[in-house]
Amino acid sequence: MAITFNQEDHPDSVPHLGRYPLMVNLIMGNTRLTKVLMDGGSGLNILYASTLDKMGIPHSNMCPSKASFYGIMPGKEVIPLGHIWLNITFGQPDNFHMEPLTFKVVNFPVVYHALLSGPCFTMFMSIPSYTYLKLKMSSPKGVITIKGSFEQTYYCEQDCDA
Repeated sequence: MAITFNQEDHPDSVPHLGRYPLMVNLIMGNTRLTKVLMDGGSGLNILYASTLDKMGIPHSNMCPSKASFYGIMPGKEVIPLGHIWLNITFGQPDNFHMEPLTFKVVNFPVVYHALLSGPCFTMFMSIPSYTYLKLKMSSPKGVITIKGSFEQTYYCEQDCDA
């Protein structure tokens, strides 16, 4: 199924073209998350411990993970609390795509609920448009379009600067 972006995808206005990241709503496990950063340049799916807590998932559900990584906190090594597998669902009840993904769980304050990376884009065969702040993917019932929010990303940016 062809995935395209055209004039219909263009928002009424684009404040600060190219300035905001693609942030989407999705269902992780059984919880709707509203501030998930889609970062195609990253190689790891990250879930923040505070999000795991808000979801009511006990830390005992994590598997141990001693492999550290770099790039989230500039110049600092990050050692995850562990990793966890969770189902991710994009779309609506009448047209959705669900896949299990593994997340490194980290414990530091952020404004996002989670970060989904390049391997997630591959798993869902999704195509981002950072211009339109949209993510599209195929499903058995047609193309799913996930709309980002310029307003939501603006508020997250303000929280980061505070």
